[in-house]
Amino acid sequence: MNINSSICNLKFGLFFHLLFLSCSNRDEVKGQIPNVLFIAIDDMLPVLGCYGNSTALTPNIDTLANQGILFMNAYCQVGLSNPSRASLMTGMRPDEIKVWTLKPHFREEKPNVVTLPQFYKEKGYATRAVGKIYHDGAYHQDPVSWSNPSVLSVTRDGRGHKYVLPENYMPKRSKATTTENANVQDTAYIDGKVCQAAIELLNQLTDSTFFLAVGFRRPHLPFSAPKKYWDLYEREMFKKELKNPRRPARAPDFAFHNSNELRGYEDIGELGVIREEKQLELLHGYFASVSYIDAQIGKLIAELKRLGRYDNTIIVLYSDNGFHLGDFGLWGKTTNYEASVNIPLIFCGKGIEQGAINRSMVELIDIYPTLIDLTHGEMKSSHDGISLLPILKGKSSKVKSYALSQIVRPYQDAINSRSPDSMGYSLRTEKYRYIEWRNTKNMSVFARELYRMDDALSEKENIASDIKNEALMNQFSDIVNRIRK
Repeated sequence: MNINSSICNLKFGLFFHLLFLSCSNRDEVKGQIPNVLFIAIDDMLPVLGCYGNSTALTPNIDTLANQGILFMNAYCQVGLSNPSRASLMTGMRPDEIKVWTLKPHFREEKPNVVTLPQFYKEKGYATRAVGKIYHDGAYHQDPVSWSNPSVLSVTRDGRGHKYVLPENYMPKRSKATTTENANVQDTAYIDGKVCQAAIELLNQLTDSTFFLAVGFRRPHLPFSAPKKYWDLYEREMFKKELKNPRRPARAPDFAFHNSNELRGYEDIGELGVIREEKQLELLHGYFASVSYIDAQIGKLIAELKRLGRYDNTIIVLYSDNGFHLGDFGLWGKTTNYEASVNIPLIFCGKGIEQGAINRSMVELIDIYPTLIDLTHGEMKSSHDGISLLPILKGKSSKVKSYALSQIVRPYQDAINSRSPDSMGYSLRTEKYRYIEWRNTKNMSVFARELYRMDDALSEKENIASDIKNEALMNQFSDIVNRIRK
């Protein structure tokens, strides 16, 4: 062999050696930096097996909870989709971004804010979205958050979004019946389509570190789900789920509503008590929808495992807000009470404690700094949440003692207004729920509520008028003033 051949062989050997090292280093880096699977659910109460509900059939979410940490006392910032999602995705409280209703986009007030997925995109992640992550409607989308255009994030009232049966589906009518039970495949409805699209994306991202956001629209009204999920339950099972329609004693009337969201459907009257038979149907439809979503999550997790990405993926599952299922005579969200603002929250993944249940107060706004800490260990000071990392690592049982939610009044302002007349701030602690109502023009307090919550799953009696609670309420009011913006 001559010297030129030797040099040539040496060059080829060095090239392949460097190529091998480059691939090895890239694989090592890819193995070190976790992916994020971000699962958003619409209007889901913590009526899940893992939360102790004996009626719900939710084996996939239950399994996820057993492999991570379940937060029993997690709360949204607003019991309404647009402000809740805007707050979570920006890491800022509603008063900071001035989003309290269905109307504004958070970039009207904060045009340069870096959203959670945008942070990951700037770190080199492939950030992709399928389904409802921001509020519905083209105006509310945020293209700068994503590496590629989002998929199924904006839907019309077309076939498969809310209904598939001819008697319910009409091109110009979005609110037909409150429930639909159709003998169809999962992909006939929007959430089956979302799951299928998310699985396809996972297969496209096999060579990428990803932040994949998947947003499911059920169990939001209407309660539409394939027949096989209805068949999991007998109607009579839901008699034990019927709630007491009595409002808390001495609670102000304006704090409630007329179940307006539900009464917009053709099978519900504008006024009057909803018959027990219809309530049982609604409960059946809600739980069938929950099981339908659970099945889609199961398919998604199974594909993540099949692709070998599960062990290096941080999974967070949450709902944007809760939902009154007949308690206080209410159906829907948009209150400051437990059923409207208490939500499921589960973290699962590498380095996270497994099979743990945490009962401390946490908020959706805490997701932003927590994910950043889990994946990058850095956090910008402009965000309002507190990282839950000490809890996830088993180093602490709590990072805060309160959760702050809020809602506007009158009710119609939540739907139509950019500048509501009044605002109710609700501070949830281990033992109490304190609510103060303020005039938004001068922020003066015109009404207060106080409920004991340490032995109750819902509010029972407003004890704000008891003079002995004055000092405690003033302490709570000081906390509200300090943290609301």
